[in-house]
Amino acid sequence: MKRFVIAITRTCGSGGTTIGKMLAEHYKINLYDRELLRLASDDSGINMAMFEKADENVKKSALFMASKKVWGGEIIPPESNDFTSNDNLFNYQAKILQELALSESYVVIGRAADYILRNNPSVIKIFLRASKEFCIKHEMERFNFTEAEAKETIKKMNKFRSGYYHYHTGRKWEDVSNYDLCLDTGVLGLEGCAELIKNYIDIKTR
Repeated sequence: MKRFVIAITRTCGSGGTTIGKMLAEHYKINLYDRELLRLASDDSGINMAMFEKADENVKKSALFMASKKVWGGEIIPPESNDFTSNDNLFNYQAKILQELALSESYVVIGRAADYILRNNPSVIKIFLRASKEFCIKHEMERFNFTEAEAKETIKKMNKFRSGYYHYHTGRKWEDVSNYDLCLDTGVLGLEGCAELIKNYIDIKTR
């Protein structure tokens, strides 16, 4: 089978990470989520703690809800004052995703990967969602949250992910035209979604 990338975008609580792990295990390929931060740190020479801090800072910031700076593929050079800016940290993550796609098949969770790799014909762009009730139950079971904690986490994370996506891509996170497949995990189940994605990949890479 030729190389491919499964780029999963998901609403909080829909089970996207679990489905990503299922697919990575089935195809015996890597899954990249937070591991991408380490690779970007190694490539840039920027301390990984700065990537982790940027991830946390933007969740608390109104920046991504109020503006946008669409990614264009550029890397800010080390001599620039903006070398360690949040924008350049994103640039390095994007660079790693593009380079990995040239050498291996993999699954990536979030990180606006569907947009970064949009010109690569071997990318399968997936959007996963589920009902509010399903997502709340999933988060309660996964993290031992109370219902109130699950509701608050889902609200905050979906707001962050939508803003992060719009800031870096100029697109609406929930727009189905961005993706190849949009699946309701509450209707199909996590295993059902994984099977459907595998069938799609088999047909596309045939």
